[in-house]
Amino acid sequence: MLRAPGRPALATLLTASVLAGAYAVQAVAALTPHVPLLLAATALSLAVEGVLYRWQRGVPALFAKAHADVTVRHVLRDLLLVVGLLRLGEQHRETQYASLLAGLLLCYALHCAIQAVSVLVRRTRTLPVVTRNIDASALRLSPAPPALLRRPGHRLLVFGLPATAGLTATAVTDDARYAAAGTGLSLVLALGGLAVLSLRLLPGRRPAGEQEVLAWFDAWLAEYRPTVGLYFSGGPSSVYQAGMWLEPLARLEGRPLIVLRERFMVSRIPATDIPIVCLPKVPTLMRLEHSTLQVLIHPSNSGKTSQVLRIPTIKHAFVNHGESDKLSSCNPYAKAYDEVWVAGPAARERYALAEVGVEDKDVVEIGRPQLDAVRPYAGPPTGAYLTVLYAPTWEGWDGNPGNTSLIEAGENLVRALLGDPRVRLLYKPHPLTGSVDPRAGAADRRIRELVRAANRVRSGPRPSSSEELAARTAELDRLTAAEFREGADQAERMLVQSVPPAGRAEAVARATRAWEKAYWASLPEWEHQVVEDARPSLYSCFDTADLLISDVSSVISDFLASGKPYAVTNTGGLTEETFRARFPTVTAATVLTPDATGVPALLETVRHPEKDHLAEARAELRLHLLGPTEPSSQERFAEAVRVLGAKAAAHRARTTGRTATGVPAPRQARPTPARITLPAPERPGQLA
Repeated sequence: MLRAPGRPALATLLTASVLAGAYAVQAVAALTPHVPLLLAATALSLAVEGVLYRWQRGVPALFAKAHADVTVRHVLRDLLLVVGLLRLGEQHRETQYASLLAGLLLCYALHCAIQAVSVLVRRTRTLPVVTRNIDASALRLSPAPPALLRRPGHRLLVFGLPATAGLTATAVTDDARYAAAGTGLSLVLALGGLAVLSLRLLPGRRPAGEQEVLAWFDAWLAEYRPTVGLYFSGGPSSVYQAGMWLEPLARLEGRPLIVLRERFMVSRIPATDIPIVCLPKVPTLMRLEHSTLQVLIHPSNSGKTSQVLRIPTIKHAFVNHGESDKLSSCNPYAKAYDEVWVAGPAARERYALAEVGVEDKDVVEIGRPQLDAVRPYAGPPTGAYLTVLYAPTWEGWDGNPGNTSLIEAGENLVRALLGDPRVRLLYKPHPLTGSVDPRAGAADRRIRELVRAANRVRSGPRPSSSEELAARTAELDRLTAAEFREGADQAERMLVQSVPPAGRAEAVARATRAWEKAYWASLPEWEHQVVEDARPSLYSCFDTADLLISDVSSVISDFLASGKPYAVTNTGGLTEETFRARFPTVTAATVLTPDATGVPALLETVRHPEKDHLAEARAELRLHLLGPTEPSSQERFAEAVRVLGAKAAAHRARTTGRTATGVPAPRQARPTPARITLPAPERPGQLA
């Protein structure tokens, strides 16, 4: 079934049509010739070009796929102006305009030259190693060239504007001096840009070369001597998977390191003082083999994970970014790691039942260090409103209708919650919602509209001032946000994001806690909220909520650390008995049907704990899923790192010892036997 195009698609189609129409009208006006129409069409095409590069940057890419990139469009625009001038003038003017045409051609030749030099400059500034929180001043890094010189579309539009304006003025006034002046100014701008970029290629102006950078990286590894690291590879929307392990990693006693594979990910990792290195190429990644790095933890699987697993001197542990009853929590890929670190006995049993090749001896229970700070249940809500957190998961890759409740039950649940005048809803969708199934994205948008509509008809007192939140936001942004010059490239960001000041991590932690307190205090207690930004965190929402409604996902496992009531929606068509039996994390939950008829009774049990018959079951399930509270998860995590690191050190010692005592050398090639030359047979008639 065909779907109607959305607003962005309609805007793209409209803009592209207007631009194509402007060129068609310009062609008609040039051939007619018709000066006012030529002037209007030229101005319109220039205006649309500006709109494209300012608000609709995807449209130029579409034109480029049709071989109508910015250079072709600009040449066509100026060519039509020249045609119009020739049609307006007498035949003897053809010689006069020949010099203008030559100047235009030279402008375009310089544009091509600038682009070629820009590519060379970009290559010299694309280093084999990208770092953050590391002093890289020895690499002779410098600010990036002006962004205008690195963007061909913007550059041609700006540098070619004087020539286009001069040709247009000549068409109106019949005075060729305007065209000559405009073309001359465009030539000056192009020559200046070419000179600025060419200076960047001088030996003293270029950053360090590839071999020099690699030597510097080896020296840094030898000096820093990392012991434990986090390895991560993924897309922009998956950065949260690495983010949840940053604080537990930073609290370890060793010298931690973050290893990335995608260059763009360096700036997306949340604020941390841990040194970050991005090693895009496999040969560069292999240099870790000769470092002191002993353990790498992996919060997710990716295609590039197999590359780092080749390093024999490092032990690898899969820690996952959350545990649930889904098949993804016992992926067969896990058997590729040296150990699999899980929260509690439930995950150990899950791997055993799945029979995916993970041996029980390789499973280590460490709890969930991220949950140590989650506040425990302190009784029923004491205020006027009961806060419900609805945090559905995304639709997943396998098309299972039971993955997310958004499509089948989301709107029913939200309507039931919004219908209770004593409920405040916190709606926090998964970052990947709608990425596979458009129906989930559509349901998400409708739920957001339901929340906005409910807030419009609800009123109550508001906090008098948000100055505290503004001050806390400014402080947190100052500590966590990197201040880059507009147009800064990765080399410049490496220079700016050098060694963080001492004590910044502790200051960020304090500022985050203060910001979360100010954030919740700044919101009216009656107002429903859609929580979609990185702040506040999911765990902060746990502390604020009295009840969680979610799907079979790691969210409910983590929420159990609070001991508060929770509910799971059964949208897979299973009976409640089968649903509870198939998914152990549901055994202590209230099961809701897609029509949300059980919501009022659920709210009643939260308001009156004596009606809550699942409290004891939640405590038992918490122990089964997350393990004991003593020792803490962070302590168990640190112990697992220490033990696996000792195994890595012992393995390295054994292999080094075998090499020292004499590993059989490669077999020597046998000497080539001397070639025997046989006499050539006699030919008929040949003399002896």
